[in-house]
Amino acid sequence: MIYLDNSATTKPCAEAVAAMTQALTETWGNPSALYGFGLESARNLRIARHQVAAAMGAEPDRVFFTSGGTEADNWAFFGTVKKLGKRGKHIITTAIEHDAILNCAKELEAQSYEVTYLQPDSLGRITLEDLKAALRKDTILVSIMMVNNEVGSVMPISAMAKLTHKVCPEAIFHTDAVQGFLKVPFSAKTLGADLISVSSHKIHGPKGAGALYLSPRLKSFPPLILGGGQENGLRSGTEAMPTILGFAAAAAAGAATWKEDTRREQELLAAFVEQVSSLEGVRINGAHEAPHILSLSIPGLPTQNSINLLQDAGICVSAGSACAKGHRSHVLTAMHLPPEVMDGSFRISLSRYSTQQDLDALLSVIRGTLLPRVR
Repeated sequence: MIYLDNSATTKPCAEAVAAMTQALTETWGNPSALYGFGLESARNLRIARHQVAAAMGAEPDRVFFTSGGTEADNWAFFGTVKKLGKRGKHIITTAIEHDAILNCAKELEAQSYEVTYLQPDSLGRITLEDLKAALRKDTILVSIMMVNNEVGSVMPISAMAKLTHKVCPEAIFHTDAVQGFLKVPFSAKTLGADLISVSSHKIHGPKGAGALYLSPRLKSFPPLILGGGQENGLRSGTEAMPTILGFAAAAAAGAATWKEDTRREQELLAAFVEQVSSLEGVRINGAHEAPHILSLSIPGLPTQNSINLLQDAGICVSAGSACAKGHRSHVLTAMHLPPEVMDGSFRISLSRYSTQQDLDALLSVIRGTLLPRVR
């Protein structure tokens, strides 16, 4: 199998598997317990928090574990509304966010909040000028993704956070960094975002773990789950130690090699783009600025046909976001691409395990199997 759908999920690395196995078979105590076995788990939890924080460039006491990026995004939205909802009813996001953001925005619109959806250009980019024009005195939340998960455009998050805080000092700035974590350089301490969401299974960790970074600028933030007071009282419930420790191990391993990994991914992707662009009948969609994401289109060949033919050749790709099955891409729609381009689009996404042979095989199938099927 040639796996080129790493924006959907990644293969767990050996370090994550080992950490999870140990947590399940040896150090499975409750970290809230006060005897030695529990205290050992508590120490492991502290180490894990430091590992994830180090990979994010964050203060360890500002990193709070969640069940994944979706939960972190939901916490960012509904926590902000609970904290600032009496000051204003205006929220800014983009039309090309992940559904974890867009569905939160829709829910808040049903609760009488006004949401401005910034529109991308034809490459999937959102500009500072767009954001500046949308900011208002009653804006309480700005949420803009760091890297678009379908077309790989990279947003100027630091400048956007700075602009937001300058124009609306009380507003909270959130970024969904799920596709940016260990792919594009950032440090939580200096990025300027108040809230940052990350996910484990996008960086070769297990599914079921993620984190929300809360900036020291936020003196307090509403809890996500009430209960026994875990995660400093902000997300109660016995910690999911196997997934948390697997997440931390993956973050530590990824942080050690991410510069080399992303440089190699970028080189592989750039060489592939040069080759596939020379094929008549293939179109490149979007900016593909991130090192690992590329959207392609073969107008005239439906997306599902391409996916099926590639699957027959042992190659896994995606129609777009793994969380939006059976629908035309809202990202490509917002970019105003022609219908025949959208209906023939699919996404490839790389990881540290992707090889030149993988992309050579993909190019061969596109040339020899997909393009001859165009109507």
